[in-house]
Order: sequence, then C-alpha cells, then structure tokens
Amino acid sequence: MENELDRNASVDPQVAEAERLLHSVAARDEQAFARLYDLFVRPLFSVALRILRDQSAAEEVVQEAFTQIWERAGSYDPKCGKPLTWAMVLTRNRAIDRLRSRQRFNRLVESYKELDPGATMETRQMSGGELMARESVDNVRRALIELPADQRQAIELAFFLGLTQSEIAARQSLPLGTVKARIRRGLLFLRARMERDGQSTAAMSNLSYE
Repeated sequence: MENELDRNASVDPQVAEAERLLHSVAARDEQAFARLYDLFVRPLFSVALRILRDQSAAEEVVQEAFTQIWERAGSYDPKCGKPLTWAMVLTRNRAIDRLRSRQRFNRLVESYKELDPGATMETRQMSGGELMARESVDNVRRALIELPADQRQAIELAFFLGLTQSEIAARQSLPLGTVKARIRRGLLFLRARMERDGQSTAAMSNLSYE
C-alpha cells in the first residue's frame, strides 16, 4: 500500500494525499477525516445540489455521504478510481435515493386531490415539486410518530417503499379497503396535526395516496 501511494505522489500529489487520508480514516483517524472533509466537501455538495436542486437537502446528503466514507473507507480500492470519484459516487447514490423519496412524497401529494374535493383551485394547480418546496418532509416524519401503529406502517410502506395500496394489502394480507381506510385516517390526522401546530399545510392539504 505504501509503495503504491509513493508512486501516485509523483504523478498527482492531491490524489496521493487523499488516498493516504482514506487509509488513515479506515484506521479511525479523526484528524485525517477532518482533513478529508475539507478536501471533499465542496465538490460533493456540488454533486448533491445538481441532483436535488435544494441546498438544505444537498447539505444533509453530503453529511450522510461523509458518514458512509467514515464507515467504508477501508473498502476503497485505488484500482477502481480516484478517492474523490469514489466519494462522488457515494454522494450521487445518496442524492438519488433522496430524490426518489421526494418523488414518492410528491406522488402522495398529487393524489390527495381525490381524497379532499374541497381543496382550493390554487392548490390543485400546484405541482408536486412546488408543494414539496413549501413543506418539509421532516415535519411529516415527526407527526408520523403519533399515529397508531397500523396507520403509520401503511403510510411508511407507501412513502418510504413506494408501494401501492394494492401491494400493501397483499404484503400485509389485508383487504384493500382496510389499507385505504388506514391511509386515509392517517393522512387526515397528519394534516390536522400540522394545522394544530400552526405549520404550513399547503402540502398536507393535498396529501393522499392513489
């Protein structure tokens, strides 16, 4: 390992330094990790921001990526690419996962039109992306904790795994009507919960599934 790093140093000192840092991070060297963070944070943030187009979400993804780097530094293989490229792939994958989660949430938002016929025309005409920008998913997640277990599980299967109501019914061996009722009651509770706390309800006012 040391000989390989020495050879790389004569070609690209920055690559060699990053490889040495990763090697130290794998040995749980916190100072090396801090240095690696300084080297990588800007390009990794750029990757996440380009995919998510949301600064707050991009920052969260970068932190998650660095957690992965800390945990998986020992798996890095110089033969598979430069350290920064490896870290960017980790970040890209995290960002794509976050984007897919957001898209599932937006699908829930869009479909609430059928559940709430009293939604305003302005809200009906908003896109899922616009609604998502107004409402933090974290607020929904916190409210989920207060739901009865059966309602929470049904909504989580829809939200986090992207399952349809029919798929949830088959997975849980339940009648489709039961699953629909659980999701409906849970979503109505979430909207009421956020209204009670004075939080923005633009997204929740349209929240449903299928």
